[in-house]
Amino acid sequence: MVKDIIGKIVTMLPKSVGEKVARFMLKNFILNKANIKVEGIDTAKNVSGPIIFICNHLSNADGPVLSGVLEPYDPTFVAGVKLSQNNFTKLGILAVKTTPIKPDTADKVGLSNIVSIAKKGGNIVIFPEGTRSRNGKMIKAKKGLYLIAKLTKATIVPIGMWGTEKFMPINDNGMEKEKVNRTDIHIKIGEPFTLRPRAAEEDKKQYEEAVVEEAMTKIAELLPEEYRGEYSI
Repeated sequence: MVKDIIGKIVTMLPKSVGEKVARFMLKNFILNKANIKVEGIDTAKNVSGPIIFICNHLSNADGPVLSGVLEPYDPTFVAGVKLSQNNFTKLGILAVKTTPIKPDTADKVGLSNIVSIAKKGGNIVIFPEGTRSRNGKMIKAKKGLYLIAKLTKATIVPIGMWGTEKFMPINDNGMEKEKVNRTDIHIKIGEPFTLRPRAAEEDKKQYEEAVVEEAMTKIAELLPEEYRGEYSI
């Protein structure tokens, strides 16, 4: 209830003021409860052109945590529109640079906006699974990863993250009821890569499925075994 009221007050402020307040709250009242351990922050520093950072998804805290870690790359996060549907998660939208997408739909406007950001040299963060894992294990990625990579021709950088599922556990009775706990968060950033060319023996569908599988496996390689789920090596 208190979170909802605070969120409502902040979202009623002028946007520029609300963003500053939301970032202050994020840094001083949320992220200071986490001990964030990062490996590989410089792996993408020499990449020319736009980057698509791809990461497994465990918690509503994933975006805000990564926003701070990836600050040198000034990324825009692809966020499901449902995050703007309650006052608490709206705080995250204000604190983190985002572009909206309608999950599980042919959202041409959302996709066009993502491509436009990349074409202008902006970096993107996506969670290819499309939703948070309820058991901590990776789940099958959506097709959007391939489409975004194809249209932007961006370099892809994998990220494995764990600990956010304990930092801000999922509460299926309402996102506004999710609580923050003091804990360690681990982030491992892997080596940049691009989608390989299609092999002569692959049809279009086989190729699209294969390169998404390969990309998600690169995330899995950065995670402890118990988090790899569908992409266990």
